[in-house]
Amino acid sequence: MNKPKRHIFVCTSSRMTGQAKGFCQTKDALGVVEAFMEEIRDRDLSGEVFISNTGCFGICEQGPIVVIYPDNVWYGSVTPDDVEEIMDEHIEGDSVVKRLEL
Repeated sequence: MNKPKRHIFVCTSSRMTGQAKGFCQTKDALGVVEAFMEEIRDRDLSGEVFISNTGCFGICEQGPIVVIYPDNVWYGSVTPDDVEEIMDEHIEGDSVVKRLEL
């Protein structure tokens, strides 16, 4: 098994029943996941950076939430337009995007 350098988790408001509903889902969290997938693919980082959608992190008012491990950095109110900056600054540049950090 490949162990990634970083693992990105994005709340998509998925529920145990399989339903996708909730705050992050209504704020284009799926678009955030798709943007990360595209950036990871375009940058040829698929072996180093994994992406997973998650259920609720419990801070819905600040969603969509993105969590990056092993760094334990939490970002809030992330949009698809923020993904390139997160990839440039955090994933490839090793610097936290302060304006999005929770």
